[in-house]
Amino acid sequence: MKAERAPLLQHGDGRARCFWCGTDPFYMAYHDDEWGVPERDSRALFEKLLLDGFQAGLSWITILRKRENFRCAFDGFEPEKMARYDAGKVEALMADAGIVRNRAKVEGAVASARAYLDLQDKGIAFSDLMWDAVDGETRVNRPRRIADVPAQTVLSIALSKRLKGLGFKFVGPTIVYAAMQACGLVDDHLAGCHCARP
Repeated sequence: MKAERAPLLQHGDGRARCFWCGTDPFYMAYHDDEWGVPERDSRALFEKLLLDGFQAGLSWITILRKRENFRCAFDGFEPEKMARYDAGKVEALMADAGIVRNRAKVEGAVASARAYLDLQDKGIAFSDLMWDAVDGETRVNRPRRIADVPAQTVLSIALSKRLKGLGFKFVGPTIVYAAMQACGLVDDHLAGCHCARP
């Protein structure tokens, strides 16, 4: 029987962290300062959801290292600007080596920006839509093993379905759950991690 990898890593600074951030200082800083911290700004939540969509099939560190390039290429993920992208802009994005050049994902990001604005026109803030999925409060889990961290949940399935119904793209339940974890809608820091709140 194959032994399970240790859920926590003990780092040189004396802190224990969730296994997934490895020993890369850049990734460790993301783990400590961003992942699981409640985010309530609509634009920031939108950015994270789109970046998780671009991650599909790739590692998160790949996206994290390209995040500033993505922000520049996509006008700071401002939905008002992105919604106006035409075929020429899509082609320019497809030629940009600083981002993930996947046409379906690029076009999906534009469609999602338009869905964001449609939602706004209905008087619904994107932040409210996302946080409504957890009744406005972070759902704190405290998994003890790697196997205890789900790829998707009933909540992410429901939110995924709602987002798809509104016209958002690349918002499957696994992508949505990754965004929920990253933005603090759920707190999945492993038991014993120094970021795990009591």
